[in-house]
Amino acid sequence: MADEPIIVVPVPPLVIQLFHLEKQKGVPPSEAEVLKARDSAICMTMPVSERDELARQRGYDDISPENVWQEWQAARVRLLD
Repeated sequence: MADEPIIVVPVPPLVIQLFHLEKQKGVPPSEAEVLKARDSAICMTMPVSERDELARQRGYDDISPENVWQEWQAARVRLLD
């Protein structure tokens, strides 16, 4: 797996960080707040297969840092209902 891409992975997952942010605020975070949370997230690098294994172990995929606002909008509906 030496050829496997190495990617940046937020730890804890962004979806969890944003869920807690919204619960703390009591209202949905703005797009600027979501982007700030993403930009200040602690991250580590790992091969794609390790990221996928982490998701399998915890039972859910994280949202993509590249599409954080759009994916958070969809995830929050599922999480908060």
